[in-house]
Amino acid sequence: MFNNLGNAKITVISKLALFVIPGFVALSTTLISCTSTVSNTDTGITKAKTVEAKTINFKTKVLRIGYQSSGDLVRVRGVLEKRLQPLGLKVEWSQFAQGPQLMEAMNVGKIDIGSVGETPPIFAQAAGARIIYLAGRRLGPNSGKGSAIAVPKGSPIKTLAQIKGQKVVFQKGSASHYFIIKALEEVNLKYSDIKVLSMPNVEARGAFIQGTIPVWVTGDPHLALVEKLYGARVLRDATNIGTPGGYYIGTREFTKENPELVRIILEEIDKNGQWAEANRKEVAKLIAPVLKIDLPIQEVISSRANYRLRGITPKLIQSQQSVADLFYKEKILPKKIDIKEALLTPQEYAAITPETLISEK
Repeated sequence: MFNNLGNAKITVISKLALFVIPGFVALSTTLISCTSTVSNTDTGITKAKTVEAKTINFKTKVLRIGYQSSGDLVRVRGVLEKRLQPLGLKVEWSQFAQGPQLMEAMNVGKIDIGSVGETPPIFAQAAGARIIYLAGRRLGPNSGKGSAIAVPKGSPIKTLAQIKGQKVVFQKGSASHYFIIKALEEVNLKYSDIKVLSMPNVEARGAFIQGTIPVWVTGDPHLALVEKLYGARVLRDATNIGTPGGYYIGTREFTKENPELVRIILEEIDKNGQWAEANRKEVAKLIAPVLKIDLPIQEVISSRANYRLRGITPKLIQSQQSVADLFYKEKILPKKIDIKEALLTPQEYAAITPETLISEK
């Protein structure tokens, strides 16, 4: 049964030309607590052991979170609301087509925190956005299977090398942007060897189904839908593409003013992720009606999704820096980006990072 995910209501943010890349549009809280620290030489981050706060006095009453049209299990299950509303804090969710639109909203002060792939924060930083990497997403055994370079069922294109000279559609500044560059390298093609058309997934899917897009770089849930319902063929999925994965990103002001609140948020998100990875079929049952997707298709999507978080470590940041350097080398970014400028100090990370996140080396 066809679903209407492509018609999902998307929060509209003014199309400011925030990014200098052509064609790319891009609470103060007081907690009374006792904290002790332990050095962790494996990660470069100091662990924090925090005694449960006795008094919480939020100055703001609204936590603003952005999520993408592909859905958000944290929102569906209401775990943040359950934790924060008793403390007098309201959670306000805003939906965006993809990561670049979410980062644009963060840059203009519409949201405080959001989850995106590895690429959007790099473009946001290039535009001067005051952002902070809060936590990464853990990569699982099926990482990469939910993203692919796809062609329609009857396409004459049989191999990745044959996309040379073809129109290739994806959202610029999204994770797909990095993916296509890395995939082209494998078949000795350059980024300039393809004709790039930037288009959000929610718009591109209909055109792909109608056969007007010869090559589409996309991800779940759109990928699973066109595979199962329309026989789309995958030329290459993102398995072993060498990505550091996605992140939770916050504004610098929000993060530095609210370390205890950020820790609570990350703790609840990761606890939700633990539940999700142990109950993937239940996840599918929850998400399918929200996205109006048939349950068997959503089960495929849920089986290859990553839900757990990991702390920000030197190794992870080195991997993220390599992504930024690639965009600069390809002349997609006009200047070299230093990821360290979007980081906290080790002591500040200790204050926001639950121990379940720090434990990954």
